[in-house]
Amino acid sequence: MEQPIKILIVEDNVIIADDMQSMLEEIGYEIVDNVIVYEQAVEVLKTQQVDLVLIDIILASDKTGIDLGKHIRENYDIPFIFVTSNSDRATVENAKTVKPNGYLVKPFEQQDLYTSIEIALSNFIYGKQASGNSINRSEDSNEDVPMSNSILKDSIFVKKQHLYYRIQFGDIQFIKADNVYLEVNTVDKKFLVRSPLKDYLEKLPQNKFYRAHKSYIVNVDHIDAINSKDIMINNTLIPISKDFKEFIISAMNS
Repeated sequence: MEQPIKILIVEDNVIIADDMQSMLEEIGYEIVDNVIVYEQAVEVLKTQQVDLVLIDIILASDKTGIDLGKHIRENYDIPFIFVTSNSDRATVENAKTVKPNGYLVKPFEQQDLYTSIEIALSNFIYGKQASGNSINRSEDSNEDVPMSNSILKDSIFVKKQHLYYRIQFGDIQFIKADNVYLEVNTVDKKFLVRSPLKDYLEKLPQNKFYRAHKSYIVNVDHIDAINSKDIMINNTLIPISKDFKEFIISAMNS
C-alpha cells in the first residue's frame, strides 16, 4: 500500500503550526506530530517514522531549531527545512552551519510550502545519489523515485501527480517496461516511473524480484500460476524467458 510523506512540524506558535498542518494535510502529506520544543521533537524522531521535518528556528525552549537541525544531521538520514520569520544575515549564516535542505520565510502560502518540501526532497535524494550513498546500486539517477537509507529498508518512493508515495516492496507485483517509462503494478494501483528496467531492478530486493522477460520484472511471491510460456500474477499473463522458466521450475523443485 502506498503511503504519503510523513512530516514532523516543530513550531512554537500553535496557530501557525495548526495552519501549516491544515495546509499540508490538504495537499496530501501525513503529519506525524506537531510539537513546540526541541525535546518533544527528539522524542518523536526516536519513536516514529519521519520522512521530513519542518523546523522553526526560535522555539519555546533553551534549545533552538538550529540545535535540532544539528541533532538530525548527526543522528538521522532525513531532510529538514527551516521555517522562520528571521531572514537577517546573522540568522541565515547560523542556519547554514547545519546545512538545512530548505529555508522558508514566514508568512507563506500553501504553494510556497509545497514547493519547498518537494525541492528539499528532490535535492536530498539527488545529493545522496551523487555521493554514492544511495541504497540502490544504479549509477544513473531517477527523477521519479526518491530514496534514503533510513526509509528504503522495506519500501520505495514513486511519484504520482504532485506527491511522492511510499510503496512497500512486498506490495509490488510486477513492473512492465513501456518505451521510456515503467509501469509499476501493485495490487490495486499503477504508477508510471521514468527509468531503464535494468536500473530499476537494482533498486529492488534481489531475493524477491527477477527479470522474467526483457520487458518485465516480477515479484516471485505474487506468482499465481505458470506454464511453458507465461506466468500469471493477479490474472495478468506475463511472458517469461527460457532462463526464468528454468529458474522458477528449479526453485519449485528445491
